[in-house]
Amino acid sequence: MDARDHLDEAAEGGIYGLIAAYSRGEPVSGDDRRPDHRPAGRPAEPVVIVGGTRLSARGRRLYDLLTGATADFSEWPRATGLSAAELGALIPAAYRVVKQGHGGMAARFAVENEAKERQPLFTPAACADLFDALVDGLATRNWADLCVGAGALVRCPEGAPIDRLAGPARTVVEFLLGNGRRLDAPFPLLAAAGLAGLDAQVAERLTAGRGPLAVAEVELLLGWGVERRALFAETVRDRSYNASPPLPDVWERLAAVADYVDFARATLEAAEARVAAIHAGELPYQADKAFAGGEKETIGRAVRLALFRDEPWLPGLLERLVRGVAVAPTQARTLPSQGVLFEIARAAEDHPTPEAVVALRAARQEIRHAGATKQLDRMLKRVEPALADRVEVAFRLPDGRLRRTLGEHTAVISVDGEVELSWWQGDRELKSVPAAVRREHPDEVNRLRQLVKQVRRQQATLVRALETGYTHEVTPHYRRLEGHPIADRLIWDFEVSPGVWRSELGLRVPDVPVRLWHPARATADEVRSWRDHLIETGLRQPFKQAFREVYPLTPAEEATAVHSDRFAGHVTRYHTLYALFRQRGWQAGYLGPWDGGDGQARRTLAGGRWRATLLHDYLWEEEGYATLGQVRFHRLDGDGWREAPLTRVPPLVFSEAMRDVDLFVAVASIAADPEWTGRGGNGLREYWHSHGFGDLSETARVRREALARLLPRLAVAERCSLTDRFLVVRGDLRTYKIHLGSGNVLMEPDDAYLCVVPRSSGKRLFLPFEEDGTLSVIVSKALLLAADTRITDPSITRQIGR
Repeated sequence: MDARDHLDEAAEGGIYGLIAAYSRGEPVSGDDRRPDHRPAGRPAEPVVIVGGTRLSARGRRLYDLLTGATADFSEWPRATGLSAAELGALIPAAYRVVKQGHGGMAARFAVENEAKERQPLFTPAACADLFDALVDGLATRNWADLCVGAGALVRCPEGAPIDRLAGPARTVVEFLLGNGRRLDAPFPLLAAAGLAGLDAQVAERLTAGRGPLAVAEVELLLGWGVERRALFAETVRDRSYNASPPLPDVWERLAAVADYVDFARATLEAAEARVAAIHAGELPYQADKAFAGGEKETIGRAVRLALFRDEPWLPGLLERLVRGVAVAPTQARTLPSQGVLFEIARAAEDHPTPEAVVALRAARQEIRHAGATKQLDRMLKRVEPALADRVEVAFRLPDGRLRRTLGEHTAVISVDGEVELSWWQGDRELKSVPAAVRREHPDEVNRLRQLVKQVRRQQATLVRALETGYTHEVTPHYRRLEGHPIADRLIWDFEVSPGVWRSELGLRVPDVPVRLWHPARATADEVRSWRDHLIETGLRQPFKQAFREVYPLTPAEEATAVHSDRFAGHVTRYHTLYALFRQRGWQAGYLGPWDGGDGQARRTLAGGRWRATLLHDYLWEEEGYATLGQVRFHRLDGDGWREAPLTRVPPLVFSEAMRDVDLFVAVASIAADPEWTGRGGNGLREYWHSHGFGDLSETARVRREALARLLPRLAVAERCSLTDRFLVVRGDLRTYKIHLGSGNVLMEPDDAYLCVVPRSSGKRLFLPFEEDGTLSVIVSKALLLAADTRITDPSITRQIGR
């Protein structure tokens, strides 16, 4: 049926006409005004209905280009702004375009590219039209994109017209089975086979060459209905080029399917038993041959479901399975299955748990294959930040103390503060591992040391989860941390009465709502009070909380509306910047002459509801450097990301994203490199001088406030004073000005630059928070320069000029 044939249907009266109009997105009112409510005298907009959906002006233009009704190609067609239903209605027309002229191909690419980023919706008519289009394309494409077809089945809110789809589905399935090509999309094909009544024929092809675990998975799906099969197809990682992103709730929906939950556990138990048999010599060992065709993917899906459900039976099984596939039963430097090992790591990235991270870390220590070790290291760098976003399980971490008695001695691992391993004989703490323990229990000593490393990683992960929780729209389950040493060193807000919050150290107020305290939500007096308390008590927080920087929106940013230029123009060492992206959870492609980065670093916040984007450019004329650009924000709105005005961004989301960018500048900027001077072109030298001694950023202002509190405790306090930008240090030979932003040093009276490269002294200065190292560098330089007559390093004494 042509789109214009639906005009009569649109004009039908009565309740059914109103319902149809509502489903097409038309305004419906109780009077007899026209749906478009146009003012009197204005020409009526043409009404075009495709697949039961009324098209907007942009949708109509795309449809005309796709169908060849117009050849107007005066401007490049765009599909942004279409509703999800419009997008679903246009996909069949886009699929039919093979050689439609420049306008038609451009419209096709616009629709397909938009569909790859969003979640289109299909009416039953659009769903039927898509399957007809799959049939129409067989002659020219010699193939059918069943990923798109199966995707429509689970994106049809009114329910797919199963009977209507049987005919075209049969035509497509018979064609694919008969053309002798490899079946690239087995699970979408299973969904189409269910429509076509061709289960037996498809099952015969799909099970050929598959291992028993993969065959069992196919047999399970054959007992399901069409729409559940299509839902399962959403779990496949290797989807077709034009497929939409997987449904965001696909694992939640599959987790409610009892027989698949049972199948997942049985699959993992069978996989673990097979690996155990290989290690016991009951099955022959061949490198990377522990599992047959399709089984790696089957195991990966089973692990994802179990991780998503956070199954209590999984940790022990997963630890044995991961170790079993990572280490050969011989001394060979091979693995029973690299594929399954990496598939489990990818599953842990999708649905991380602390136990999965621990299992992968433990296996990594035993792998003998150098290439596999490097690959797993790269994957683990993505898994642990992902755990930070899954706060409901990240809080499940070790706390308190662990004691292990070895003969007459006791090993104690404490996590109240720094994670430390200490050795005791009775009530006396020993300086090192007792010789008798080292001699008689070497394996246990090594295991305890590995456990300390593991707990440190878990503590770091928990800290990251807590910081991430600041921006969550739903308050995380902080009560799970009651009694945890980390919670005792943090400040918490308690809602003691409606709308009234009181801050306390530790989770000590029961039975009321609680949130993590943030200085942006506190008064200036309260912030000062907490900062004084930390200095006076010597309490070191696990992350910068009381001294946390706050970034409110500025008038300039309100004026630009949708972007911030606050950090634009800063020049950074690109390798350092890229490492910071990865450390702080920003996703970015690598820039360079042979790499495919797009110059956009993105971080999702607020549980995936908001996204910050930092634009940056590689300096081609100065290799190894990059400049920072605008910061923009997008909100997840239904089926896609929508750019948001800065005034609509939640203050904590804005502040935390800008804090990261300020950190990038503080650490990666060339202005913070004391040895950089004199390198690069004139533009870079000008930047280094202006920013190396310029106005302070928010990070540097907080650093100044912390230093003001710490300064009276320093032995050189009488020789030091603070100005707005500098710590001034009076030596015996000269007076020095240390910039509080970069740590760079000028010498009075002529402001000559003094290059001092910081070196570790081995002594640790008490700081009430973890920081980027600049404050420690500033203090160490002050201690050095206050006693300038004792400096023996000729590279420094020559500059001082004594």
